[in-house]
Parts: sequence; structure tokens; C-alpha cells
Amino acid sequence: MKFLEKFGFNKKDIETLKENSTNNLIKELEAHKKLVVKNLEYLNDLGVTNLVEIFIYYHDMFLMDNSNFEEIFNKYEPASLVEKLAKDVRIMEYL
Repeated sequence: MKFLEKFGFNKKDIETLKENSTNNLIKELEAHKKLVVKNLEYLNDLGVTNLVEIFIYYHDMFLMDNSNFEEIFNKYEPASLVEKLAKDVRIMEYL
């Protein structure tokens, strides 16, 4: 899961993620590392500032096909979306 460090994750964040996830999910994230990175890069390019928090709570979403992942966020005006995500990541459940 070292690839997450590129997005601001520290060792403690990665350990927390591992401790609070199933082994199967961690294996899936590792196996589909390129997809996960592509989805993280998309949010990073949008200007999302709390990627670590979003990923820790909603890491399974990052296994979605990239076009489907982007489609979820493209429905919203980017600046407004980034602002709302910064205030409360739980809005991810309603996107």
C-alpha cells in the first residue's frame, strides 16, 4: 500500500486502513493499484484536499471503473463539490 504515500498518506494512515479493512479488500486494492491511483489522481486533480480521509472511509469506491467513478463527481460543479467534501466527507454516501 506504499503507493498511497504519493497522495499524502503517512504510515499511520496506511496502518489504520489495514486494521479497519478486511484482508480481501486490502488484496483487492493492491491488485488493482493502477485503478485506485487513477481514481485518486482524478480527485486530486479536482482539487480535493482531504483525499486521505475520503479514502479511509470510502476506499471500496476507489475500486470502481474509472469512467463510472468520474461520472459520480462530474454531475457537480467542481469548486462546490470540493468545498462540501472538505466540510464533511459523509456526503460521499449521497453522490
